[in-house]
Amino acid sequence: MELVKLTNGLSVVLVPCEAESVAFGLFVNSGSRHERPEEAGVSHFIEHMLFKGTPTRTALDISKSIEGRGGMFNAWTSEEATAFYAHLPYEYLDEAVDILSDMFLHASMQRDEFDREKQVVLEEIRMYSDEPDSVVMENLQKGVFAGSTLGEPIAGSAETLLKMRPSNLKSYMRSHYLPERTVAVVVGRFDRDLALKAVSSRLGRFRGKGAPNLACSASAFNKVVPSVTQVKDVQQTRIAIGYRTFGFSDPRKYAAIVFDAILGRGMSSRLFQEVREKRGLSYDISSRMHFFSDAGMWTVSAGVDPSKEKAAIDTIDREINRICNKKVGCEELARTKEFLVGNFRLAHERVVAKLHFYGQTMLSFGRIVPPEEQVRGILAVTADDVKKVACDILNPSMRCVSRVVGGE
Repeated sequence: MELVKLTNGLSVVLVPCEAESVAFGLFVNSGSRHERPEEAGVSHFIEHMLFKGTPTRTALDISKSIEGRGGMFNAWTSEEATAFYAHLPYEYLDEAVDILSDMFLHASMQRDEFDREKQVVLEEIRMYSDEPDSVVMENLQKGVFAGSTLGEPIAGSAETLLKMRPSNLKSYMRSHYLPERTVAVVVGRFDRDLALKAVSSRLGRFRGKGAPNLACSASAFNKVVPSVTQVKDVQQTRIAIGYRTFGFSDPRKYAAIVFDAILGRGMSSRLFQEVREKRGLSYDISSRMHFFSDAGMWTVSAGVDPSKEKAAIDTIDREINRICNKKVGCEELARTKEFLVGNFRLAHERVVAKLHFYGQTMLSFGRIVPPEEQVRGILAVTADDVKKVACDILNPSMRCVSRVVGGE
């Protein structure tokens, strides 16, 4: 693996591996968290619009060029990043770089396409508002990160989207899509010199024209909202419990990942065994660590019969108290670490998974993070580390309970 800095500040990460394919992606250190309230949803809207054509390619041309070669392309927007990527047979790397660079630098954003896609995004927002799982987590994040754009919906709202014009998206890109905040990643089977030439020839003259709003990076959060309840036409109550905690640069990160896996990752986890297998209180229950630059969130979510909600929350709380008060046993700790390392290794057999790993870690840490570093971090976690980080994370003053309940 290799990191090359172009003269304009753009980072290029080259990761050759055995494969019959190659993946190319562009990762930008800009997401919903960087938006002002009046432009909420603009990053996600840009993600959509970059697929809608350039002066030399229609949206259909773009689709045919990638899918016609058996490949796929996609994009995503998160709180702190946006990514665009393609995965094709290895001989088509140059075409992939050319197409994604053209989309990235020369998106047309024609008014007719813009207006049509705005309706698509509005339908996406409505779709999520109909899904109890999405609603309960969105409300939870808003409660945990009260007062911060980190707690706002990535897609924005109908109110902000309806006011947007193509000029708003172009202006945002000029000031936030900067070469020094962009990482190009190539993973798979490729010739090193040809890959670097393909990227530098298309993106080497890319220049930024402004400076992003970085005020959002400060941890200016209000107190965590203890509880949020929303009534919807549902038969099952959705519950999500969240705790605000530390960010991805914190040295406790690996202990937190192990703590999370012990409690809620997989069918052998404590919460799955206690809540579902032993008591039959929920069909699905799981936990997850969410890391951001300066903060994080640990969550547990489940769907329960309304009559079983209290029993489910009581059971979750018993397991939370147990991991704080009693050290995890050697056998359970070893099994959990082996699960995490094995899961990580299997994911890295996939070219696109590698692409996302290197793109996201490069944005987060400004350097290539070798997979071996991740593995070592997990394996070094002790039972004392888990107990301590559990008590650090499970601070009652940082807890929010979000519910979606049935009713008119």
